[in-house]
Amino acid sequence: MRATDLGDFRVDRRMLLIALIAMPVGALGAAAAWVLLRLIGLVTNLCFYGRFATDLVAPGGVAHPWYQILLVPVAGGLIVGVMARYGSEKIRGHGMPEAIESILTRGSVVEPKVAVLKPVSAAVSIGTGGPFGAEGPIIMTGGAVGSILAQHLHLTADERKTLLVAGSAAGMAATFNSPLAAILLAVELLLFEWSPRSLVPVCASVAVATIVRAPLLGSGPIFPVDTHGVVPTAGVDALAVVIGVSGALVAVVATWLVYRAEDGFARLPIHWMWWPAIGGLIIGAGGLIEPRALGVGYNVIDDLLTGRATTDLIVGILVVKTLIWSLSLGSGTSGGVLAPIFMIGGALGAAVGLVMPGVFPGFWALLGLAAVVGGVMRSPLTGVVFTLELTQAWSAALPVLIASATAYAISVLALRRSVLTEKIARRGLHLTRDYSTDPLETFFCRDIVHTDPDSIALAQSVPAECVLGPRDTLRHAAYVMAENQLDHVAIVDDDSVVGVVRLSDLLVARRHDLTEATVRDRTLRFMVGRNG
Repeated sequence: MRATDLGDFRVDRRMLLIALIAMPVGALGAAAAWVLLRLIGLVTNLCFYGRFATDLVAPGGVAHPWYQILLVPVAGGLIVGVMARYGSEKIRGHGMPEAIESILTRGSVVEPKVAVLKPVSAAVSIGTGGPFGAEGPIIMTGGAVGSILAQHLHLTADERKTLLVAGSAAGMAATFNSPLAAILLAVELLLFEWSPRSLVPVCASVAVATIVRAPLLGSGPIFPVDTHGVVPTAGVDALAVVIGVSGALVAVVATWLVYRAEDGFARLPIHWMWWPAIGGLIIGAGGLIEPRALGVGYNVIDDLLTGRATTDLIVGILVVKTLIWSLSLGSGTSGGVLAPIFMIGGALGAAVGLVMPGVFPGFWALLGLAAVVGGVMRSPLTGVVFTLELTQAWSAALPVLIASATAYAISVLALRRSVLTEKIARRGLHLTRDYSTDPLETFFCRDIVHTDPDSIALAQSVPAECVLGPRDTLRHAAYVMAENQLDHVAIVDDDSVVGVVRLSDLLVARRHDLTEATVRDRTLRFMVGRNG
């Protein structure tokens, strides 16, 4: 067995080991999601209905006194600010950028207290009327569970990352009963790779979380939509582009508002601990206009996606929810972005759908949801699968894809970064969302080996452990050079030294990749004959 084959075998064994560890992480992630949803229900019932209950309800279900709507979010923001200052600043924000930052800069290490403070602060923020979602906090909480377990084991940073993401994806899957979307979210936003060593454990964790969810929260879709057996026509598919363009515009405006609000709060001459309370005042003011914009709002999303929403509700949610979510999120409070995006996107689609041909109830709201997710999150595949898993409206897959991809394309052209990556960039980190094959993987040592006498003499001076074969990739050669702090490696074939590969030779693959990306030529020409 060649050294590289042995290395692959060891990686496969480690992959299976991490997958086994990820399974209880998935169960714990599902339990964390259940606890968070119950906490949100508890705080909402206590603050708005004066009763001790944990069922998930929304503010605005009955007429509340004006001072209650205005002041309860302020009190919630004040509590969150105190928790962040004296507990952990890591609970600030909507969860996903914090998880990404932990992966990028802290070796996927999350403090244990974050696993407690994040869901509690999110429950306070959302339960007191904050227009946020539970998914961002559960991403951080589930990730903390996976990270804490990994920190007690003898693992690499990459393996800790896998377990952190496994916990995050498990929480997402359990919250929305959306295993495929949770896995795609992990790939598009958190893993920074598509490889068996990470994908298999994440899938194992998500599968367990989805199974555990059934007895805790049910096994049906969150927002079931009856398509009445209707399959969208080609004309309807074409009109999905209109929803995509509209979704992109909302995504651009909402993202711009979030970071203008963040800049505005940063200029205030007071400590950031007080910012969430000011954000709460914005929320309360919006709640006076449209109380149903407060809280998670799953009931409103359901009304939008099933075609039961009135025009007043559609317009109120589209305007008020967008403003209070964007502006209050900039205050650094605790809460997620997906549920608000679902509501805003659904309202947008329903609004545009007022002048569109009828397909089935909630069809255009369905497309609007996918479009705004694709535009705001820059995760078009996640937006598509999330929409379809939440509603089970699989017959609408093509127009949903068109809407999401259109919004994504315009968002990429209009904004340098998404609502998630902008926050990472502001912390001085560089983050790319592009996935491509490493050019060093497409070249072998035999393609660039130097075989002249001087090179062979140089190769013979290299230690035995730094010897490679002609079929080893340049990526493997780069790792060997880095590990042994060398600028060249010997190439041996059938126990005979055939030459050497130098560090500078690795640029051959990079130049080839650059050429393919930048050089334009015509590879097929049509010859037109001339008479005479």
